[in-house]
Amino acid sequence: MATGDQSDVFKRLKDLLPNGWFTGDTPILDGLLWGAAYALSFIYSLWAYAKLQTRIKWATDGWLDMIAADFFGSALLRQKGQSDESFRNRIIINLFRGRGTRPAMIQVLEELTGRTPDIFEPNRPLDTGAMNSPLSKGYCGVARMGSIAVPYTAMITAYRPAAVGVAAGAAFCSAPKVSALNKPLSTSYTGSLSLITTSVTDEDIFEAISAVKPVGTIMWTAID
Repeated sequence: MATGDQSDVFKRLKDLLPNGWFTGDTPILDGLLWGAAYALSFIYSLWAYAKLQTRIKWATDGWLDMIAADFFGSALLRQKGQSDESFRNRIIINLFRGRGTRPAMIQVLEELTGRTPDIFEPNRPLDTGAMNSPLSKGYCGVARMGSIAVPYTAMITAYRPAAVGVAAGAAFCSAPKVSALNKPLSTSYTGSLSLITTSVTDEDIFEAISAVKPVGTIMWTAID
């Protein structure tokens, strides 16, 4: 029994009746109350659904599309087959994130994926290190060579969020102990990436970087 379902509403209605009015089995009364409980449960579900739509964090279905239209017009549309969670991430990124700075880039990717990206700017000494500098790890310590030939450029390694599911476990054709593909009592199976699910797609990551990066810069991006 869950809050607001037919059984819950029926119990609440029956508990409101004065003690002593009805005793023993009351099939006729119960039938009337079950009918009222069905209608009230439906109304409660509508209220609960409407309540969700009042906040971007919980909005669903076409209401998310309406929220995006209110803020961005036709500039931010749901992609074909895009989930509510993925679309919500895009809306929030475009509404609240800082833009145009390295800290803003780190922040948006951390909040999107839960993992800190690696950012390397070839034209930034703090990323490349410097010879004979007491506060620098030096070229060998950082293991990256800088270059002033690529200004306004960064190389970003973003990390996908933790996935849910199992894709490993493929069977082996020639394994003597591990189950083979044609073995009747095989305990292994052919793995598939379709068994892995995540709330953030690679497209979400690319769009977040594009939304935050300064105009006129190049962000080479790898997703790991």
